[in-house]
Amino acid sequence: MQRMYDDQGALYIPPSHGRIRFSKTETLHIIVGVAVLIFAFYMSFAHGNQLTLDESLYYFTAATVAVVTGFLLHELAHKFLAQKYGAWAEFRVFPLGLMFALFFALLSGIVFAAPGAVYIQGRITKEQNGIISLAGPGLNLIFGLACIALLFVLPLEIIFIVGWINLFLAAFNLIPFGPLDGAKVFRWNPWIYVLVMGAAIASLVGTWYLI
Repeated sequence: MQRMYDDQGALYIPPSHGRIRFSKTETLHIIVGVAVLIFAFYMSFAHGNQLTLDESLYYFTAATVAVVTGFLLHELAHKFLAQKYGAWAEFRVFPLGLMFALFFALLSGIVFAAPGAVYIQGRITKEQNGIISLAGPGLNLIFGLACIALLFVLPLEIIFIVGWINLFLAAFNLIPFGPLDGAKVFRWNPWIYVLVMGAAIASLVGTWYLI
């Protein structure tokens, strides 16, 4: 945990305060989490189908883009903002969550996963915690809406897949219960929560008209 006060009780601002930092352990966890999720999404897309090489590359690309935008950048948004506020923040995988992701993807073609989370320690305010929590699903919402807008120019399946996954993750993570981001956002500012959650749900429902 980052030291915030010196021996006399005065606020201690280390040289690394506010900087983006990755430990070797965190880097390994990120690589493992991303790799397993890409494989799980690929197996979900390919479930029950005999794919050609071109189709395999296509769905592997879709899985990679979906995981990078929907999962990796979501978690990094939490991390970077927390570090900006001077907190210690690192991602750790949930081994059991990754196992469930692989199991469901292989068995049913559905990706149901809790791959990991960013752990945060340090003195941050309720507002800062709310903003940090909003950063992940907020970024998913932006990516999802950008993909849906792009569909009007490039009506490609891969764009729809990436957009849909991002919008789903935005709405899911904003559920205001338990350890999900939505609970912390709601405690910080219910009005902002309702606005963002409403936008996520409306966008998710609206995409059905593009299928």
